[in-house]
Amino acid sequence: MPNPTKSWVNGSLVDTGDATISVLDHGLTVGDGVFETLKAEHGQAFALTRHLERLTRSARGLGLPDPDHDQVREGCEQVLRANPMPLGRLRVTYTGGTAPLGSERGDHGPTLVVALGTAARRPDTTAVATVPWRRNEHSAVAGLKTTSYAENVVALAAAHRVGASEALFANTAGRLCEGTGSNVFVVLGGRLLTPPLASGCLAGITRRLVIDWCGAEEADLAFDALQDAEEVFLTSTLRDVQAVTRIDDRELAGPGPVTAKAMDLFAQRSGDDLDP
Repeated sequence: MPNPTKSWVNGSLVDTGDATISVLDHGLTVGDGVFETLKAEHGQAFALTRHLERLTRSARGLGLPDPDHDQVREGCEQVLRANPMPLGRLRVTYTGGTAPLGSERGDHGPTLVVALGTAARRPDTTAVATVPWRRNEHSAVAGLKTTSYAENVVALAAAHRVGASEALFANTAGRLCEGTGSNVFVVLGGRLLTPPLASGCLAGITRRLVIDWCGAEEADLAFDALQDAEEVFLTSTLRDVQAVTRIDDRELAGPGPVTAKAMDLFAQRSGDDLDP
């Protein structure tokens, strides 16, 4: 695949290798920022409106000004046009901007960056690992897609060490929550279930579409549901719907019938409407 050559920084399209932000940017120094990752196929971003709405919810949760949707759309269009590729990871990052070292914000205004990376098709099946760390559903940033991802980096590295592509968290109450970059669905007694937002999980775009299109139900689930479920699958922007065939040492046959139906339906519906 071609390497991306252009990125968009604060209103200007620049060479990616020369793109810069301040070393005092609050997103860099304290993780004071939010972001969205979009799937881009042949120059078109999927579900852009939903991603922009969630970017705004996350920004408001941090007390940042609302991002200008028209400006973000323009940045996305310019970056996609400048970097043609069959499949890409389009990243919109919005931070508190240049600020003094410390937690206080400055008065320079937010930083807005749009960048594009190459992506590969995810396999239909994967392995996951459970990790001992907990999501804090009571956190001030619970459910916000912030740039403070160090916890996810540590958990994902632990999953990779045991041959898994994703790590799954419980929350502080010991209930099933989410992955480092995915939502989780289980089939119990033939019912398709996923943790509610009150668990502390991210309001995933793909998660919402699967609920709407496949008739999934939100349910408060024990973490042990992963061991009892007949089927398990993950959803995310670049995974779409991906069957889980191993959880720690437990093997599952898959994709099972409910998962296979969800995979087919999501592929069909998302192909019919790029901005559902």
